[in-house]
Amino acid sequence: MVFSSSLRYLVLVLVLFGLGPHRSFAQNASRFTLSGTVRGARGETLPGASVAVPQLGTGTAADSVGHFSLTLPAGRHQLVVASIGYQQITRDINLTHSQRLNFSLEEGGNELGEVVVEGAATLQEKLKTTQMGVEHLSVREAKLLPALFGEVDILKTLQLKPGVQSGGEGTSGLFVRGGSADQNLFLVDNAVVYNPNHLFGLFSVFNSDAVQGVDLYKSGFPAQFGGRLSSVVDVKLREGDRQHYVATGGIGLISSRLTYEGPINKGKGSFIVSGRRTYFDIFTRALNRANEGKEDYSPIPDYYFYDMNAKANYTLGDKDQVFFTGYLGRDVFGFSSTGGFNFNFNWGNTIGTLRWNHVFSPRLFLNTSVAVSDYHYSLTNRLDQFSFGLGSNIRDYTARTDAEYTPNDRHLLKAGATVTQHRFGVGRLDANSGDGRVNFGSDVNYYGAEGALYASDNYKATDKLQLEGGLRLTGFRSGSDQYGGLEPRASARYSLNERTSFKANYALMYQYVHLVTNSGATLPTDIWYPSRLSVKPQRSQQVSGGASFLLGQGKYLLTNEVYYKWGQNQVDFKDGAQLFVNPELDAEFIFGKSWAYGNEIYLEKKTGKTTGWIGYTLAWSWRNFQPQRGTTGINNGQDFHPSYDRRHNLTVVLLHQLNPRVNLTASFVFSSGNLTTLPLGRFGVQDIPGSSVGLDPRPVPIYPDRNSYQLIPYHRLDLGVVYKIGSRLNQDLTLSIYNAYNRRNAYFVFFETQKDKISGRTVGFAAKQVSLFPVIPSLTYNFRF
Repeated sequence: MVFSSSLRYLVLVLVLFGLGPHRSFAQNASRFTLSGTVRGARGETLPGASVAVPQLGTGTAADSVGHFSLTLPAGRHQLVVASIGYQQITRDINLTHSQRLNFSLEEGGNELGEVVVEGAATLQEKLKTTQMGVEHLSVREAKLLPALFGEVDILKTLQLKPGVQSGGEGTSGLFVRGGSADQNLFLVDNAVVYNPNHLFGLFSVFNSDAVQGVDLYKSGFPAQFGGRLSSVVDVKLREGDRQHYVATGGIGLISSRLTYEGPINKGKGSFIVSGRRTYFDIFTRALNRANEGKEDYSPIPDYYFYDMNAKANYTLGDKDQVFFTGYLGRDVFGFSSTGGFNFNFNWGNTIGTLRWNHVFSPRLFLNTSVAVSDYHYSLTNRLDQFSFGLGSNIRDYTARTDAEYTPNDRHLLKAGATVTQHRFGVGRLDANSGDGRVNFGSDVNYYGAEGALYASDNYKATDKLQLEGGLRLTGFRSGSDQYGGLEPRASARYSLNERTSFKANYALMYQYVHLVTNSGATLPTDIWYPSRLSVKPQRSQQVSGGASFLLGQGKYLLTNEVYYKWGQNQVDFKDGAQLFVNPELDAEFIFGKSWAYGNEIYLEKKTGKTTGWIGYTLAWSWRNFQPQRGTTGINNGQDFHPSYDRRHNLTVVLLHQLNPRVNLTASFVFSSGNLTTLPLGRFGVQDIPGSSVGLDPRPVPIYPDRNSYQLIPYHRLDLGVVYKIGSRLNQDLTLSIYNAYNRRNAYFVFFETQKDKISGRTVGFAAKQVSLFPVIPSLTYNFRF
């Protein structure tokens, strides 16, 4: 059993933390611990809030539940507390013993002020942290940016960060530093989301009204995260208002949103419920009814999606707090015709998390949670009396605990454990007829157990040098097959002076679950499959280094990062692989290696009336699959670039406060075109048995190496205006113009047959480009009451 020695490792972790009977830390009598929580005036916790003592050049950031801990010398200090979107407060304290203080911050006066109020303090914090390749995104910031159809999407906003590529026009999929789409871990309050997309990838499942903030880790992965190779997208949902009952929402071009929140038991807790729904189907159904009975009319398919978020928290006492998070999202697609043919396709995620936060002391606290995560899809066809169904799902039950201990002002220790039970519904097939003469089904299921133990230490060696080391022990078992490994993590930061720092990082990651897909982007019909039999865990390593500079009296932060990532046991499929309802699916896999490298430059400004960022990435990505398992491999065993390899990627984002009521925003994107495989030519095959004499020869395409053709470069300008209305500025009209200069970007290319007008014979083939979105203006009304 992989985890036979788990208890021994856990005891070592407990001893390290001072929880065992033989370990203690002597406290320096002249230093004390200041701890507590940072909340907004409505009672919501503020993850990432800054608590600092500028005179000492020291500070810390609140964790995911707003808790902070800071070790300071005895005496009087001036404490500064700040958070994105809230007014900064300053408080004088006289520290004569360890104590606990709670802070409540008022909201900022206007939206753009909410983005920049933290200003230089945030840039200074980025300069001093040991972590690299981390992007922190506030939803307040995302809501100011222009959006497709007016629907704010945090994943599309992450695509504007360096090192992150999109899957194509309009999609919300992420390809991070040369990794594939399934190598990203999406978490919502510690629960895994397996398909983060609505509308076949055009929108994400994350409702901006329910999201507090997002952290994207591209490298420098903390030891508490694992299970994927390329990135971690950690989404934290908002807590409800602890003081007032509030309704917020928006009415947009394709969807509407409504959120209701308020206190529980006189401010001891709070709740928030948020929902949204598209209304394509309302218009298409009305159009279908109006044209019902017309011979030449083809009904429009029925499509809509909806999702609901719920979160509640309750304070049990000074040291205990409980949280509940729930999510339900569905996409529904249907088509029916007068000829008796019906097609229905639905898919979606269901998530539930229960978490308990306990504070043992100002130096030690614990988060323990249990979570359920389920993703499924179902496809059914019916023609007269015959029906056919196909489906798949994955369900997880997870328990985890995370402890954080601050023995002194030089060490921050973290440790924890997680266990997940997976159920993989690889394929479900059923078919029957109304008369009962046809009735059969097939169901292929696998189970897997995944677990991990981790420990890390963020060590401030000197005022200039800070180190972070971590070790994660992981394991996986499916049937009689079991795997495991150690995942070391290491980061270092050296401050040359107050405005310059250098950083380096190394991380090793394992991935035990794999996405079975025959396309370059995730689709609802993709299947998750465990490591078993010949399918070994994927593995990757990444090294990165960089420098950060504060410029212009601390108003600008310039970072430059270089990285190299290499992976083993990368998964692909044989040509003609049978993917659905196949009890021997592992026989369809082939395995190879990957490597990627690049340089990311990022300039950010967070103070003043004009803020934003500029990012540029120069990157290469490669894959290689040698001949194996009766195949010639991929590309005859030669190196090739995946379709999402983009050599150049430039993003420019600007936000300008014209006055307290009007904010102007713009974003520009340029990237190298997608790679694809197109035929070089065709040859004709004649005298095919059963063919009629005199017809055209059958054209057979001649394909070159994989992904040897590059589509035209992609570029787009989006513009936006946010106009605040109402006496309290609690309402706004948001005008977004997507693709403002109507760039016809390539979605895909196909070949159109050209015929001779006289003989009707085929004389050639012409390449045609399909573009998805022209210029699209949209208007959204947002409110808060």
